[in-house]
Amino acid sequence: HQLFVDPRIRYTSHNSAACLGVRAAPDSITALAAACREFLLTASAPGADAGLCIVARGAADAGIQAFGQRAKRAVVERRDAEQLAGGALLEGLTGDGGGVIGALAAVGLRASGSDGRFLWLPGLREAAERRYRLADLETATGIEAVQTVDGTPIERNEALVDLGSWPRAVLIGGRAVLLVERVNHDEPDSWRAAPKELVKRY
Repeated sequence: HQLFVDPRIRYTSHNSAACLGVRAAPDSITALAAACREFLLTASAPGADAGLCIVARGAADAGIQAFGQRAKRAVVERRDAEQLAGGALLEGLTGDGGGVIGALAAVGLRASGSDGRFLWLPGLREAAERRYRLADLETATGIEAVQTVDGTPIERNEALVDLGSWPRAVLIGGRAVLLVERVNHDEPDSWRAAPKELVKRY
């Protein structure tokens, strides 16, 4: 999820935040939080303000979703995130603690169902440079729908999709969607993944 880029905001590269959907039993949250903390403290870039937020799916309400949208357009404050979090787990782990802003924003944007791109789906990166029939794409890569950049769905099972060298899905309508362009107007059922520059806008 791409957040607001502004000189007043501390960030290490491009002020983005990530959210991972996890199926977990209520009594495993302590262990889940410990695993997340360990990963973030180990993997975060030097100088990063890493934050952690864990919210039950149904608890990421309209207020948290609106906070995520606001963090894409304007400078927001740490205290705003802390006030909105309520009973959610929200922690700043490195730096000045400001990572709580991105952590809560990522949860809100993921809950909104239509923001951001997938960093990973099972089998998707391994499928780079390959072509698939639309009918086989979800099983092979986790992609749930294919549509053109202007929003036209591609639905013919026999359509061929070239995933190219950098396949990524975007989150639209709660689904992992691959954006495509027509390869050749003489081949109506032949498509290729949209270029990286376009996908990165999501």
